[in-house]
Amino acid sequence: MASSNPAGPGGRPPVAIIMGSRSDWPTLRLAAEQLDGLGVAWEAKVVSAHRTPQRLYDFATTAKAAGYKVIIAGAGGAAHLPGMAASMTELPVLGVPVESKALKGMDSLLSIVQMPGGIPVATLAIGEAGAKNAGILAARILALSDPDLADRLTAFAQALAEAVAESVEDL
Repeated sequence: MASSNPAGPGGRPPVAIIMGSRSDWPTLRLAAEQLDGLGVAWEAKVVSAHRTPQRLYDFATTAKAAGYKVIIAGAGGAAHLPGMAASMTELPVLGVPVESKALKGMDSLLSIVQMPGGIPVATLAIGEAGAKNAGILAARILALSDPDLADRLTAFAQALAEAVAESVEDL
């Protein structure tokens, strides 16, 4: 289990990053890096919907009581983890389709995005961009009740804008 410091109130960080296997970490660590850059604590766990269903059940049914506020769930292939987690918690779940070898992540994307009505999963882009955006989106959700984090997100957006050249001559 990887985690950042410091933890939030109650000892748990506000963001849980869960993944179907350790092989998903190179993608999902990009969400963690975005959270680190914004000063948001997180914790990462391997929770497979298929290989460790009891672990998934235990995590998802207690996540809110444990103090998490947002769950980032990444998975490849059949990618049931985000949807199954969402079906067992009231917390917002941000789904990251991890790029797969067979279908370049399209299988993951379709598995995550096609949730039945009533079980929402905010589905991000396939792979690295999706993981980065999941970290930023989790921070934006938390910023609704954290003015200091909202200020850090404003500064982040300003830095992104300033990094964009106005013309080709600026290159």
